[in-house]
Amino acid sequence: MALLEICCYGVDDAVIAQQQGADRIEFCAAPKEGGLTPSAGALKSIRQRVTIPVHPIVRPRGGDFCYRADEFAAMLEDIQLLRELGFPGLVTGVLNEDGQVDMPRMQEIMSAAQGMAVTFHRAFDMCANPHQACDALAELGVVRILTSGQQASAEKGLSLIRELNARSGAPIIMAGAGVRPQNLEMFLEAGVKEVHSSAGRWSASPMRYRNSGLSMSSDAQADEYARYGVDGAAVAKMKQIIALHRP
Repeated sequence: MALLEICCYGVDDAVIAQQQGADRIEFCAAPKEGGLTPSAGALKSIRQRVTIPVHPIVRPRGGDFCYRADEFAAMLEDIQLLRELGFPGLVTGVLNEDGQVDMPRMQEIMSAAQGMAVTFHRAFDMCANPHQACDALAELGVVRILTSGQQASAEKGLSLIRELNARSGAPIIMAGAGVRPQNLEMFLEAGVKEVHSSAGRWSASPMRYRNSGLSMSSDAQADEYARYGVDGAAVAKMKQIIALHRP
C-alpha cells in the first residue's frame, strides 16, 4: 500500500492524524509561510505524544531556499537537536544561487543528520533542472523527494512526478501539494508510493474579543483570527482509499 504522510502544524493535529491512520507526520510551524522549523518545546511535546514516525522540517524562514551563512548554521544546530531528541528523519532542502541543489551544504546536512532519513522538500520544485537535481539527491543518499512536479499542485505536475518515479535508482518520489481525497486515486493509479497532504482546514479562533483596528501581520489582508488544522475525517478517508486501492 502507498504510504500516507500528513503535514501537521501542531501537536494536537499530529495526534489526530495518527488516530485517523496517518503513517508518518511532517511536523512544521507557520502554515502561512509554507512550514518552518518548530520550536524546541513543540518538538519535545510531539516526541512524547506521537508514536508513528515524525519528520520535522528544518527551514529557518519563508521565501527562497538559498540561505545566508547564519541561517545555514542555525539549520545545522536544529538538526543536532532533532538527533538528540531521537527523531527518525527530517525534511529540508538547500539550493544555490543558480537554482541547483547546493551540494556542499547538503553534504554537511547529510553528515549532521548521521543516519536520519532525509527528505528533500519542495525546494525541489524551485530548482532549475529536476532531472539533474534528482540525480544529485540520489548521490547524496537522500531518501525521498517531496514534489508537486514543479507545478502549483501535484495534480498539475503529475506528468513529471510519473517520469521521476520511473527513474531507476532515484529517491522515493512523494507527491504533495493539493493532494486530497477527491484526487488521491489518480496518484495511486500513477504508481506513486508515498503521498503527502496537509488534510487541512481553516477554523475560527475561539477569541471573543477582537481588536479590528490593528494587525500583528505584515500582510494587511491576513485573518489573524483563523487557525489551520488537520481535518481528521479527510485523513481517515484518504487512508480508506489507499487501503481499497488495487494496483
